[in-house]
Amino acid sequence: MIYRVIKQKMKRVNNLYHQISLYNNLSLAFYKASMGKKEKEEVIRYRENLDKNLKKLQEQIINVKPDIGNYRFFIVRDPKLREICSPSFKEMVLHHAIMNICEPVLDKYAIYNSYACRKGKGTVKAIQRCQEYVRQHKWYLKMDIKKYFDSINHNIAIQLLTHKFKEKSLITLFYKILDTYHKTPFKGVPIGNLISQHLANFYLGPFDHWILEEQKKRYYIRYMDDFIVFGNCKKDLKELLEIIQIYLFNKLDLKLKHTTQLNRTSIGIPFLGFRVFKGKILLTPTSKKRFIKKFKQYEHNYEMGIWDSQKLVQHMEPLFAFVQTADTLSFRKNVINRFGVLS
Repeated sequence: MIYRVIKQKMKRVNNLYHQISLYNNLSLAFYKASMGKKEKEEVIRYRENLDKNLKKLQEQIINVKPDIGNYRFFIVRDPKLREICSPSFKEMVLHHAIMNICEPVLDKYAIYNSYACRKGKGTVKAIQRCQEYVRQHKWYLKMDIKKYFDSINHNIAIQLLTHKFKEKSLITLFYKILDTYHKTPFKGVPIGNLISQHLANFYLGPFDHWILEEQKKRYYIRYMDDFIVFGNCKKDLKELLEIIQIYLFNKLDLKLKHTTQLNRTSIGIPFLGFRVFKGKILLTPTSKKRFIKKFKQYEHNYEMGIWDSQKLVQHMEPLFAFVQTADTLSFRKNVINRFGVLS
């Protein structure tokens, strides 16, 4: 099947490629890539010859011959089974170097209510916006993409990037990174890869603009491949669903999951591990189980001397920040009293 090029009203950006290879940018990329990993052997080895390694990376970028595709694969359950693809540390540095320069360009194209992989646009903000729209509307249409990361079409992704960036060298670099991973021929980007996350978010950008500008649906939010349209007429949302399915398939080579929901907002919307109501936000049972499991594991690591108190706090803070978005005071107290080392 031939997919039509998506015509986007985007101003193409030039003169970025040389900025990626600048030594100061590569130094910043190393700093970002090493955050939280400074004690890992691979990072220590890279740091021992930092100047040499950065100059080698600089040469590879200039010649558009990056050393990439050195992945380590492992499986996690969070909550469902996922195959994580972790690049080598030197490739992480490259990814950060690219995104230091390209992320602002991609972010500028994103709509306001796109909440993944963006500064100040995380889970909490997405949930807050969702609740705001729940209070204003009677109905919601919630959708997500079937095997999203595995379904991203490399050719379409390159078309979209070409509409945004002028330089052939930059497009070639993106193409080479995409070409290191295939779930099926010319499809798929790995989970656990910085470039993949940003490209996956950018890939649905045309859909975001189509929803807002052509379908005139102002009350719409998206977090990666989970998205919700709000309205006060069930029939209108049902008709919109059919149009959305056609657009996603014809323009982006994507299909929706069969778990699409069209329902009243009064029953609460399951979104990002929470159930969002007009007057309250609750954790889903699955999120509660995940919280307890991680809490017990972190406490065990501290009790056994695997972690010191600083490491424990480093992991506990984001864990509690997530559940504090919901009405969970009594739940948190109960978990601490039952499983806390010092309880």
